[in-house]
Parts: sequence; structure tokens; C-alpha cells
Amino acid sequence: MSRIVIALGGNALGSSAQEQLMLVRQASKPIADLIEQGHELVLAHGNGPQVGMINLAFESRAAEESDISNMPFPECGAMSQGYIGFHLQNAIREELVERSIEKPVATVVTQVLVDKNDPAFKNPTKPIGAFYTEAEAREMEIKKGYKMEEDSGRGWRRVVPSPMPVDVIEKDTIRTLLDSGNIVITVGGGGIPVVSEGNVLKGVPAVIDKDYASCKVAELIDADYLFILTAVDRVAVNFGKPNQKNLEQMSTSTAYKYIAENQFAPGSMLPKVEAAIRFAESKKGRKAVIASLEKAKEALVGKSGTIIYSE
Repeated sequence: MSRIVIALGGNALGSSAQEQLMLVRQASKPIADLIEQGHELVLAHGNGPQVGMINLAFESRAAEESDISNMPFPECGAMSQGYIGFHLQNAIREELVERSIEKPVATVVTQVLVDKNDPAFKNPTKPIGAFYTEAEAREMEIKKGYKMEEDSGRGWRRVVPSPMPVDVIEKDTIRTLLDSGNIVITVGGGGIPVVSEGNVLKGVPAVIDKDYASCKVAELIDADYLFILTAVDRVAVNFGKPNQKNLEQMSTSTAYKYIAENQFAPGSMLPKVEAAIRFAESKKGRKAVIASLEKAKEALVGKSGTIIYSE
């Protein structure tokens, strides 16, 4: 049996607590299929809609009441890890109990170390939170020091850096839980980004891409597979065109060629493919799979999804 890290997109979890409760029950079924086969699982997840909702709630409250301050962004990320993990672990446990499988599920509120000199800190690009008018955005830049940018004609939003993960602080905890038979939920939303200042870990207002963070976890726990689950069954080239081609497998050298041809959309499929390449090249024999959540079990045996491997 294999040790597998599964990266689950935040959009697959909904944008409200009520919607999430329904969606995680659906997500738990294909996850339980893999557990039932005897595989060791570590789950990572996005948190884009959820952390934006938390951040907006505090911003709105602070705007209404002068004695209420905004919640720092790292703390918003920690909150999202907690409540998404709560829903996920209970849904998976429920599905396992119905199958008469005794398997504990644990959520780890996870910090991810980033380099304070990462170039991303000088070029914030990740939009978060609510939409504002240009006038409101300019006022926030002056009063709060935020960087605000127009987002696809929908309004102005705060943008934060998206640095690369260097290390996972709780990696030993994850390994210990996994080795003792737990399913582990970790690096939610890419993890809480922290920088090292002497003996202190300091949270920074940034968002780590969850696919890169999942890749880092998979490397550190010596996983056999990294599963990046998305809305499509397979990676495609010439996507949306008459000559679209769905890929059953792709070597890392071929993936580099497609990236050079701009075949994968930035902010969508590109980081998934790049994370898959990193993992496949990190150690001989490791493979990454990009697939849909519903067909994760089929993807493991090559009947769905795209397998990325190093030659």
C-alpha cells in the first residue's frame, strides 16, 4: 500500500459553513475509498473562500465599531485551518464508521516556514478578502498600509505576497501521527506562513499556494504519491480548443515543454503542474497525479487523472 498526500482545493469546500458541511460529506467518500484500500493518507486543503470570509467579517466589524480591531491575516488563516479541519475530520470519521473502519483522524494547525527575503514579499500578487471601490481602496492604502489592486473589473482588493514554502514546522508531529495510524489533515490553505527571527516564529500576511505546500509535506514525509485534486479529470493541452488533448501521463521534461508554450493557466493549472514536477523530481520513483476528486480511486490505477513522472 502507498503513502499518499492529497491536496484538496478550497473551492471544493464551499464559501459558507453550511455549504461546507454538505460538500465535505461528498468529499469524504472517495477519500474513504483510498483508506479502505489500506493506503496511508495525509490531506491538505485550500482556504481561499473561507479565509476571505473570515477576514471580511473582522474588517466589517472593525468598520462598525471603533474599539474592534482587524484580525491579523495569519490568525485568520489559523482560524480557517481549525474550522475546515473540524468539518473534514468529522465527515471522514462518519464515512469510515459507516464502513466499519476504525481509523482516527486528526487536524494539525500547521505553520510553514518561508524565507523573509523571498522576492514575493516585494511583489504581492495574491488577492484576498472583499471588493472595494477605488476611493475606498486608496483610503485603505493610506490608513492601513495595504497594497490594493483592481481585480478583473470586479473592484479593488487587497493583495498579499505568495512566498514559496521552505519547511513545515510541525513535520515531526505529522510523521508521528501518520506512523501511529492516523489520517492527518495539515497545511490548510498552504499553512500559516511564518518567518524565523531568532527563536521566534512570526506570522506574516501572506498566502502560500496550497499545491506547493502539499508538495513540501509530501517530500518531508516521504510520500509515494502526491494527488492534486481539481475540477477536471485530466490535465489538457490546447484547453477549450477543437484540438484539445487530455493527457493520461506526462513526463517532467514534457511538462516543462508545455509550460514554455504557455499551455497551463497561471493561478489555475500552472501551479498544480509545477508542484507535480517538483514532487516527481524530488526522489526516484515518486509520482504526482492531477485528477478530479470523484475519480481519485481510479486515478491511482491509471484509469483517470494525469500521472506526472520523472524520466
